[in-house]
Amino acid sequence: MKIRILAGAVMALLAIAGLVIISTYVGTADARALGSQEPREVYLVTAPILEGTPVEEFGESVTLHTVPASIVPDGAVTELATHSGTVAAVDLQPGEQLLGSRLVDPQALEEPGTVPVPDGLQEVTIQLEAPRVIGGQLAAGDTVGFFVSFEGEEGRESKTAKDLHKVLVTSVQGAPSTTAPAEGAEATGNQAPAVPEGSMLVTFAVNADTAEKIVYASEFGRIWLSLEPEDAEENDNGATRGDFE
Repeated sequence: MKIRILAGAVMALLAIAGLVIISTYVGTADARALGSQEPREVYLVTAPILEGTPVEEFGESVTLHTVPASIVPDGAVTELATHSGTVAAVDLQPGEQLLGSRLVDPQALEEPGTVPVPDGLQEVTIQLEAPRVIGGQLAAGDTVGFFVSFEGEEGRESKTAKDLHKVLVTSVQGAPSTTAPAEGAEATGNQAPAVPEGSMLVTFAVNADTAEKIVYASEFGRIWLSLEPEDAEENDNGATRGDFE
């Protein structure tokens, strides 16, 4: 009986030793094979990464792996630091190599004709006739001043006030349109929402208090916008000044 137990123990030890030898051989063979193919370190995606995610937030969703140079495509990312400030241009899936072409400037994901909303601000949109929007010559990224006229009631005089300066425009839709589409022409691409003829939809980035003033003026007054760049003076002689309230 003792002989059988001893023999079994010896066989188990031999099996373990065999596994160690085989594993070492395979690992050494893999290393030799990899070495002969000029190995490179690249980042592989290990967890889903959503479009728009900053590189600085990839975290453990990507890991550095050593792979044969023969399977590394052009543009493979080898150092995340060189792509600081970029974001994922598309959804990235586990198993794929991280490519520089899939990392873009955040503004590249913004809808054409718009600008990013500064942190801490919200957007509000109003509809105006084209002449009240600097003749329709307004674009996203411009800053404007607000002139608002209120009709006098119960003996009060009508008044025009300018109470808002350098408000950021984030989007402009609608007029002007100087030419009509050619007969039989087909629309292509994504179409903007329909805007009443001669009118424009202007969107602003503002804080909550300013949004409230704009909504109030749109509901109960008449608004004119002035193009007011950052270096424009904000002088006011007070002759027709009032509040939006």
